[in-house]
Amino acid sequence: MPNIIPVSDLRNYKNVIDQVSYGNPVYLTKNGRISVAIVDTRELDELHAINSLFYELEKGEVSARKDGWISIDDAEKRLDL
Repeated sequence: MPNIIPVSDLRNYKNVIDQVSYGNPVYLTKNGRISVAIVDTRELDELHAINSLFYELEKGEVSARKDGWISIDDAEKRLDL
């Protein structure tokens, strides 16, 4: 169940921070709508890493579609395996 609280609860931010854990963000509402999430820094780092990985994979796919794919044998040769 998502942990959703009004942003005004940040006046007592220690209690809000204590509710945050890995996999359990706290969502803050402003004017009755979720506007901000507080997440565990390890989880945020993982999300950044996943985003970077998908970005690099997309660049590779765009390049392969433009310039053509190579065989696994050619890839191994290029990597000196």
